[in-house]
Amino acid sequence: MFPDHTLESAPAEARRIMQATEQRMGFLPAATARMATSPQLLEGFTKISALFESTTLDPMAREVLVLTMATRNGCHICVALHTARLIDLGADPETIAALRAQTPLRDPRWAAMRAFVLAVLAAAGDVDDATMAEFLAAGFTPRNALEVVLGIGAYTTSTFANRMTKAPVDDPLLQFA
Repeated sequence: MFPDHTLESAPAEARRIMQATEQRMGFLPAATARMATSPQLLEGFTKISALFESTTLDPMAREVLVLTMATRNGCHICVALHTARLIDLGADPETIAALRAQTPLRDPRWAAMRAFVLAVLAAAGDVDDATMAEFLAAGFTPRNALEVVLGIGAYTTSTFANRMTKAPVDDPLLQFA
């Protein structure tokens, strides 16, 4: 249903983004090759991801959000990629293991981020006042709450694209799984 496009087979409007992705990552991820079927989706994902990376959430908070999404949605490629990012950020192995296993987090800030992400998803964005208060009490801001929604949008797209790939086990990202 979703072809694995190459630069030659992809719609012309998707090729620039595909080339940039391949240059940045050193290979063309399977999800990118399949998202190219809709150049608008590919461009939208690229833009929303860049916007999320530019939020006021610190890099660790963003990765806690993303790994929460990845484990919740069962996206093994996303888990592998974002585990590698957490390692690069210097996250402690216990935090990484807890995020991957969906077990309690010792750090109350990261636990609050995970809980808020899951609450936003469960309530389709309509979180109650107590949930918002817990998030804010962990040192996050109302702006951060809105940025979480942006991240959820970005990484829902990513999950779909990666899950539809049915990526082979030799996918380079799986080395971090």
